[in-house]
Amino acid sequence: MTRAALKARVERTVATVRVTDIHTHLYDPAFGDLLLWGIDDLLVYHYLVAEAFRHTDISYDKFWSLSKTQQADLIWDALFLQHSPISESCRGVLTTLNAFGLDVKKRDLPALRKWFAGQKPGKFVTRCMDLAGVEQIYMTNSPFDDIERPVWEKGFERDERFLAALRIDPLLLAWNDTSKKLGQWGYKVSSSLTPKTISQVRKFLCDWTQKMDAQYLMVSLPPDFNFPEANTCNRLLEEAVLPHCREFNLPFAVMPGVRRAVNPQLGLAGDGIGVSNMAAFNHLFAKYPENRFLATMLSRENQHELCVAARKFRNLHIFGCWWFTNVPHLIEEITRLRLELVGLSITPQHSDARVLDQIIYKWRHNKEIIGRVLVEKYEQLAATGWQPTSAEIERDVRDLFGGAFKKFCG
Repeated sequence: MTRAALKARVERTVATVRVTDIHTHLYDPAFGDLLLWGIDDLLVYHYLVAEAFRHTDISYDKFWSLSKTQQADLIWDALFLQHSPISESCRGVLTTLNAFGLDVKKRDLPALRKWFAGQKPGKFVTRCMDLAGVEQIYMTNSPFDDIERPVWEKGFERDERFLAALRIDPLLLAWNDTSKKLGQWGYKVSSSLTPKTISQVRKFLCDWTQKMDAQYLMVSLPPDFNFPEANTCNRLLEEAVLPHCREFNLPFAVMPGVRRAVNPQLGLAGDGIGVSNMAAFNHLFAKYPENRFLATMLSRENQHELCVAARKFRNLHIFGCWWFTNVPHLIEEITRLRLELVGLSITPQHSDARVLDQIIYKWRHNKEIIGRVLVEKYEQLAATGWQPTSAEIERDVRDLFGGAFKKFCG
């Protein structure tokens, strides 16, 4: 295979592979308005909200008092009309619109709204997934969400393309408040972690794992998370969450590095970032080799240590570049680092999408970057005399875009 043929083969294989998107903030269509889509939701995405505030003097309170349409108008004017939309978040909106065949050069927001208003939600979901090349979407599902929980409790006909992941942040990080909620829901718990309380927490996890048919449990952790340490979070983790995961044969996903509400006035857009203590997670992975852990870290500074940890702990699967690392420069750097240190037993990316349409640009942009890195790696292999076959390339690409994750999860 010539160098040009190798490059073409890799690029074609990456472009056409069907993706398992292992972490998103999307919802099964049965959740109705919780599944965000359309031009206004694309524009009021919290990445763009934070960026727009750098170009406007509007007060925070005034902005949040506006309707979604008015907020979108302001963001469109600030980021797309008054300035060129070169940030990754802005470019993503344009990539998505272009994929739908819409004429972005006209800069006609009312016309875009009219087009989206004519879309039928059910068909639109399929169209977005087809344009993105996505076959399965893993949701983020919280029984502590007062809007989401009733949908699960009532029951609904599942869309088999949407899989659940049980998120338990309030359980581990806000036990005093959460214990009161569990009590209101009929679980016999107290604020102190008695054996009976731990047993009831296990029952709660069991109930919701079965109700959702959850494929893994997950938590987003602050940078100062430490383990081992005598605190409520770690007791719940060791005595309830990890035993539950072992019993149900489920991975536990940790997403460390978020500093919540650095600027509270920005709402969801006001969270920040911090460097996490990788030693804490090494202790965790080492102490519980029978548990499987998924991990993605928010800080760039943690990426090298995470790769080294993956070389030491086979019960760890690293995945994704999200939020503040979800920019082309860092995706390419981190993907190259992971392949060079860990090889193909990783999942280089997930979309982290909050708006359905975003899966189109996130996977088109991500595939371009991952494909470029893979071309380089296969060319380096070929230079040694090792010629990768088409079948081998296809196998590797399938693993990177969901296959390795599924093997790890069992």
